[in-house]
Amino acid sequence: MVNGGGVRTMLDEPLPPRRASAAEDSPGSPMAEKIPSLSRRSAAIARLAPVAVLLLGLGLFFAFGLQDYLGCETLRDNRAWLLGWVASHRLPAILAFMALYATAVALSVPSGAALTVAGGFLFGAVLATGTIAVAGTAGASILFLAARTAFHDLLKARAGPWLARLERGFAENGLSYLLILRLVPIFPFFVVNLVPAFLGLRLRTYVIGTFLGIIPGTFVYASLGAGLGNIFDTGGQCSLQHVLTPQLVLALLGLALLAMLPVAYKRFVASRRPPLP
Repeated sequence: MVNGGGVRTMLDEPLPPRRASAAEDSPGSPMAEKIPSLSRRSAAIARLAPVAVLLLGLGLFFAFGLQDYLGCETLRDNRAWLLGWVASHRLPAILAFMALYATAVALSVPSGAALTVAGGFLFGAVLATGTIAVAGTAGASILFLAARTAFHDLLKARAGPWLARLERGFAENGLSYLLILRLVPIFPFFVVNLVPAFLGLRLRTYVIGTFLGIIPGTFVYASLGAGLGNIFDTGGQCSLQHVLTPQLVLALLGLALLAMLPVAYKRFVASRRPPLP
């Protein structure tokens, strides 16, 4: 702005931008040290946030006592309503069940067997197996990604060379190893979901191995659920403790041995190669 005499006053001049002082710009200044510290803290929070959300969901599950509704008694007491709603709303019922199952797996809720039996009861053994294989793989993949993002780099930095050896083994035979872990019924499901994340398994291999590996066990529990109607009609007891019979365990171990064949073949071929000069 120009005054009446045509002379620009000092008050009209824009102020120059403030420059940081030399003390603030110096690498050793408190401000310069604080910015990287804040960046590292923000990165750590972002890395741990998915796991924190999953743990919060798991805590809320038990806080509201939802585990009390996971059982054959709930299916028996609400049998007519559940089957009627599924018959009237087939697709929404399937999608809702898949979302519930995926969420339970991602939160590591100890409900896989009960939900699988419920799926067989509601949809039949074959349809339940397919939907649960997809939903279970999706939920396990969410947990896999959260654990890998949060803990893999930290574990790798502190574990030492033994972790590198395990990672090489999973890199070479990841699908076979994961199938074995999925098929052998002695490993808890949530443990098998987490271990490959710490060993650097690729997501694609994890998804394929999880989908194929959970189908046999899923079909067994879903078949039990499909027969619950007859059990309820005869007044029998529904018990998950008698599902894993010795015959079934042997069958699953046989499948695990088949999954081990590619690893054994690779080692056999490697042992027959002449040593390098």
